[in-house]
Amino acid sequence: MGSVYAEGQEYHLQIKEGDVGRYVILTGDPGRCETIAGLLDRPEKRAANREYVTCTGYLNGEKVSVVSTGIGGPSAAIALEELAHCGAGTFIRVGTSGGMQPEVLGGDAVIATGAVRMEGTSREYAPIEYPAVADYQVVMALKEAADAAGQRCHLGVVQCKDSFYGQHDPDTMPVADALNSKWKAWVRCGALASEMESAALFTVGSVRRLRMGTVLLVIGNQTRREMGLEDIQCHDTGKVAELAVEAMKRLIEHDKTNQKNYGGKTL
Repeated sequence: MGSVYAEGQEYHLQIKEGDVGRYVILTGDPGRCETIAGLLDRPEKRAANREYVTCTGYLNGEKVSVVSTGIGGPSAAIALEELAHCGAGTFIRVGTSGGMQPEVLGGDAVIATGAVRMEGTSREYAPIEYPAVADYQVVMALKEAADAAGQRCHLGVVQCKDSFYGQHDPDTMPVADALNSKWKAWVRCGALASEMESAALFTVGSVRRLRMGTVLLVIGNQTRREMGLEDIQCHDTGKVAELAVEAMKRLIEHDKTNQKNYGGKTL
């Protein structure tokens, strides 16, 4: 137990060992938590505190949890730390994003292989030169799930930031020149989409020796709008949630076959 201020349970999530499985699906919005948990067998709500809702059920006979993290790296990192304290070791983030390349359309899925660390949380774990990368096994499980479902998807680097309006209304900021210059650089580098949590989660996952991956729904694409192209809008996260569940099933079966134990401890 890694509790700091709460005796017998984690301070923020208000969970303890046994409340969650070794496999966890993360989602930012607490309102999505029980909906995603409905894709599990025998789901039960285990805890709710602040932005954190925890539900636990089963997939392929293995205990699996769904936990909301709120918005941004700080709260996401707290959730990952406390879940690891309780024995979780494999994570898939289900989230939303804005497309950055013209070919990344609303309704597409983005499977992040790495993330631009334009946020603050990861800097308190690792020097900025250290890359934020997803776990290879999780990426491949997500890709296989997307292929099996016929879901249009893209694999590559996403950009992470702390300021939503710094991205969407940069010219109102005193640091507009820096924000605009960086954004153009990320687009030119080939970043697929912008979001707010994966850089922190990938970095914490590396430091704590956890398997961490991300699948994102593309809501829209501001690059396409700026180019005068049609910008398809999509807000239904159901398909990416289903991809995460299918990918988790594949990881569970892989681990059973190979007798792996991906708890929150170094292997």
